[in-house]
Amino acid sequence: MKTIVAYRSKSGYTKKYAQWIAEELGCDIKEDPELSDILGYDTIICGGGMYAGGFNGGKLITKNLDKLSGKKIALFAVGSNPGREHEMKVFWDRVLTHEQQGYIGCFYLRGGFDYGKLSAADKVLMQMLKLRLQSKKERTEDEQGMLDAYDTPVDFSDRENIRPLIRFVLE
Repeated sequence: MKTIVAYRSKSGYTKKYAQWIAEELGCDIKEDPELSDILGYDTIICGGGMYAGGFNGGKLITKNLDKLSGKKIALFAVGSNPGREHEMKVFWDRVLTHEQQGYIGCFYLRGGFDYGKLSAADKVLMQMLKLRLQSKKERTEDEQGMLDAYDTPVDFSDRENIRPLIRFVLE
């Protein structure tokens, strides 16, 4: 089976996971792919970051499912949140239909947050979030952790996190 890991990465965490997955599977890897880059593969693993509930990179797959028929597909989203099951269900329900979730592997790989690596546009958006969080009288542990990460970058990436995705691809 000819396999490719295709990904989009803004701050490096998705790239790190994509490289680990490609190393583990001994397959090709492509950053910022176009449809033509992935059509010749039997197995397509596509990754991107989670941003404000969106998925950077998922549209390449979701808009072209008709052209990808018969291929094994796995998506991996990378974000700084803990990836609680109920939160991830809401996320994947926004990205894929229930039918699509039945045949596309969906994986969350916890990355990190480094404000200094963000683009100017992303920094503006994240400043708005920061102000909103700072204005709250009471914060959850996750919200406080996010505020703390503005000053001290956090990296939760772990190569072991790719194991379920690797199993899915190899089965």
